[in-house]
Amino acid sequence: MFKLAHNGNILINVSETPPPSPAFIIEALEKSPYAECEINHDTINAFFKSDSKEPMLVVAKKVDAQFSVALSADKMEAIATLVTAKGGKVISLDDAKREIVKAGVTRGYKQAFLEDLLKHQFSSTPGSSFEGVVARGRAPQDGLPAKLMPHVQTLKERLKTPKLREDGTVDMRDFGALASVAPGTVLVTQRPATPGKEGYTVTGDSIAAKPGATFQLMAGEGTQISPHNPLELIATIAGCPSDIANGMRVDDVFTIADVTVKSGHVDFSGSVIVTHNVEPGMRIKAKGDITVMGSVESGELIAGGDIEIRQAAIGHMSHIEGDHSLSCRVSAKGDVHLTHGQYAYIEGTNIFIDRQSNHCDLKATKLIQIGQTDNPKGKLIGGHVLDAQMLIAGEIGVESGTKMSITLAAEGKKLTEQTDHCLKELAKTDEQLDALQQAIEKADQVKDAAKKKLLLEKIGATQLHYCQQAEQLEHKLTELDNTLHELVDNAKLSATVTLHPGVEVRIFDKQLKTTRSYPPCSVQLEESKIEIVFKTA
Repeated sequence: MFKLAHNGNILINVSETPPPSPAFIIEALEKSPYAECEINHDTINAFFKSDSKEPMLVVAKKVDAQFSVALSADKMEAIATLVTAKGGKVISLDDAKREIVKAGVTRGYKQAFLEDLLKHQFSSTPGSSFEGVVARGRAPQDGLPAKLMPHVQTLKERLKTPKLREDGTVDMRDFGALASVAPGTVLVTQRPATPGKEGYTVTGDSIAAKPGATFQLMAGEGTQISPHNPLELIATIAGCPSDIANGMRVDDVFTIADVTVKSGHVDFSGSVIVTHNVEPGMRIKAKGDITVMGSVESGELIAGGDIEIRQAAIGHMSHIEGDHSLSCRVSAKGDVHLTHGQYAYIEGTNIFIDRQSNHCDLKATKLIQIGQTDNPKGKLIGGHVLDAQMLIAGEIGVESGTKMSITLAAEGKKLTEQTDHCLKELAKTDEQLDALQQAIEKADQVKDAAKKKLLLEKIGATQLHYCQQAEQLEHKLTELDNTLHELVDNAKLSATVTLHPGVEVRIFDKQLKTTRSYPPCSVQLEESKIEIVFKTA
């Protein structure tokens, strides 16, 4: 009934036995070997609507499978589209591979992906469309950052491990023998940063990997970089190791039960451990860390490292008329950590007070936190926050509205003064350059060639000096501006429970005073104005 033409058309001779209807032809096709071919409904319908006397009618056509490949916008994937055949030829594996190559794919080809896609030709309805990834690029793998690998227990870690008594209880004041190292001991090894692994697109373009961040291994006091391995830090003296930024130091450690009038003041070049208390009027000064297992009452602690007071730092206002200083002073170049503070001056890079601060003067370079690290809900009552970049506490102030002041980003004033000074210096430099330009114009009028050359060389050398000076000043101005913006943008007060009335908050040169109690909120600069932002649940 049907005949296959050389061009793939399926023909029927309508002159011999005219078909009664389009449905008859379609039903006959579905029962014929050409059931999967693409039926030409338009031609069939047109035949029955016209008086055409053509003996042969094209009723269907064999359509080969179609296969095309497109690249994703980032060229990280080659995506193939397959349209299954309608009675025509299927796409062979080799034909598909040629199309992939034509699309520009040179790397990341996955034959298993292609085979899975081509399998649809033998199990799907003719003319079905499928998509699949046939090649995939590789994203670059960033390098690992350099890392310190400690080989010894530091003093701080040792003090976190109190001694266990025979009855199973813990003696919080007894830590056994201190961790001590001998000269030549390897303290820490620096694991170098890795360069990462480059990636590539399916077209073969390389994608550079970001190398891991690195840093210079730092040798603190009592240590040195190993002469045999630049990635190792070794001890040069006997003592207790302590962490510093990107390295370690080794301190002599002085241990004393109590600092009293009987023991005298302590001034030590290493670290100091007080297993009990520091009594009124006594002073401890150490180049390393200071650790007090008990409390400090109206004493003074000055450390080149960190200060930790396991209990309280307690003082009182000066009894001298007109003198508002506090009798207890704690000052560290590193961090300060204590449980409770009352009428004490406390200064450090970061200040951590576990429970409460009553009428203390606090000054930090970065963070002041009142309360436990994971849930800071401690109380900050009275006193002054002299400086900090960020303050976090549970309750700030008291319900009665007793006045207290908080200053954040106070360092900004100094940065502004430095900026003003730089601008004045830059103006002077510009004046000098203008004067030198006039001098060059005058020198050009000198007729004596030798004298003219000498003058221009001298002026040129001076001009170069002032140009370099102007460049340095402009670079410093940019640094100061960036530092100021970062400081101000990150300045923030956070009350996790309540911010009470009577709290004066100053951020850089802006000021706000609370007149009522606020629920959990933060206070920060927004568009040059101090705003109270409430926290959402």
